Amino acid sequence: MEYNLADLFESVVDVVPDREALVYLDHPGTGAERRLTYRQLDTAANRLAHHLIDAGLKPGEHLGLHLYNGVEYLQTVLAALKARLVPVNVNYRYVEEELAYLYQDADLAALVFDTEFSPRVAGALTQARKLRHLIRVGAAEGGAGAVEDGVGSAEGGAGSAEGGAGSAEGGARVAGAVAFTEAEASGSPERGFGPRSGDDLFIIYTGGTTGLPKGVMWRQEDLFFAGLFGGDPAGEPVKRPEELAERVAKGGAGLTFFPAPPLMHGTSTLTSFVAFDYGQRVVIHRKYVPEEVLRTIEKEKVTSVSLVGDAMLRPLIDALHGPLKGTDLSSLFSVSSSGAIMSQTVRDQLQELVPGALILNNFGSSESGSNGKATDDSGPEKGFRLEVNDRTRVVDPVTHEMVAVGEPGRLAQRGHVPLGYYNDPVKTAETFFQRGTERWVLLGDMATVDEDGIVTVLGRGSQCINTGGEKVYPEEVEQALKSHPDVYDALVAGVPDPTWGSHVAAVVQVRAGAARPTLETIQTHCRTRLAGYKVPRQLVIAPAIQRSPSGKADYRWARSVACEADTEEGGGAALT
Repeated sequence: MEYNLADLFESVVDVVPDREALVYLDHPGTGAERRLTYRQLDTAANRLAHHLIDAGLKPGEHLGLHLYNGVEYLQTVLAALKARLVPVNVNYRYVEEELAYLYQDADLAALVFDTEFSPRVAGALTQARKLRHLIRVGAAEGGAGAVEDGVGSAEGGAGSAEGGAGSAEGGARVAGAVAFTEAEASGSPERGFGPRSGDDLFIIYTGGTTGLPKGVMWRQEDLFFAGLFGGDPAGEPVKRPEELAERVAKGGAGLTFFPAPPLMHGTSTLTSFVAFDYGQRVVIHRKYVPEEVLRTIEKEKVTSVSLVGDAMLRPLIDALHGPLKGTDLSSLFSVSSSGAIMSQTVRDQLQELVPGALILNNFGSSESGSNGKATDDSGPEKGFRLEVNDRTRVVDPVTHEMVAVGEPGRLAQRGHVPLGYYNDPVKTAETFFQRGTERWVLLGDMATVDEDGIVTVLGRGSQCINTGGEKVYPEEVEQALKSHPDVYDALVAGVPDPTWGSHVAAVVQVRAGAARPTLETIQTHCRTRLAGYKVPRQLVIAPAIQRSPSGKADYRWARSVACEADTEEGGGAALT
């Protein structure tokens, strides 16, 4: 047995086969649900894995998952791992052109997709040279409200969640696609797979903040230790693969993990596998609906919920102050944010509502797995401060030497890191480097380190604003903006300026019912928390802040909005 994710999952199944593993709640929609034990999930994954092998797919070929959340998503990931195929996440927000790029760049040989996306899938297929096997999940194409036969839809599977969503985009058909329920039914329920390896790949495509999506190539052994904490986030990583199941057999049930963001983002899928490695339960929704998230926490006695930043947390707080006031959240042990910074204001508000829960700002990336968590004193006054693991350092981006205390550098991680970016040797050479006998990854965040080893994250180097020779990192300004009582959400971008090179522009969403802030009131508020050169010189009020489905900032949108507003005002941004 190796540190292979399928091997490890099967070892857990064998010691707790009848323990509940996965709960799928279809919100919003029919209200249907599916509950699978570890044995049932394992059997379902076996069936699909054998279908994929019988369809002619070979070890090492790539399988795309173009799906909303559902049992089918995690079942397909497990099936791919069992068959030694490489799972590849697909952002369901992508339009046809973006999909065509990803399908081709990832060299997909197979694709499992929700029927709702059929028109975009059909259009993108023309450029996917290697894609030869298609499986559709959900209602029959072209038939509004039609439902496939079989377990997948009969028990409330993701396919039926939107009642015939196949017609939502015009009912286009994807020629040659096999129904998921047929694919599952055709495969053997037994294992019977050949030996696997810790070298088997797992690819996570990340859109980043600029440029085209990149596929991060992980060896499964490295991903197990860097992204899944070696089987134990709270203690010591296992020292041999067999130890994982031994720990599960000695422990009991009782923990319920609820990854609320889309599974298409690495954080939620990895959170699910962390739970599986514990032999615990995972709860998922098809889509993120704040009120339903709260109801599920109460109903299922969720112990750990993971979200992404203020964009997901603020609506929860609003619901707890409003229609769902009094919801019983006493089961919660932790509320964590990964992938986007949770502002101090939101942390404080949430802590008041859930005083017994740990509120965690976790920090990591698709390229590094976990790096650490925010300190208790992290916030607008001191910056975003991290207690990092012993594999994370701040280095000079050119020499790769450790920086001196207080000097800015780039975050980097050593040891269990990815092999590089798929199909992109140039970016791989820019991001990954060898230092002695260890492989390192150079992350996009600038940071400093103090005498105690605490790291202060300055922000993404690619988003840094140079104004009058001074460097301003948007995240720091956003933290200050979000502490204003009338600001619901905010992004910060640099706008070309004839005097300063660039000036700091704040794009703000005002809290419902609050007074519309002025540039002057925003500046007055920020000056108590930021140096003068960091204070916004332009204020744009937007109806809503645009973010990715997981809550990550869309800085290209913010910059475009700020630049257009500046142009419309004839360059009249208030430079005070």
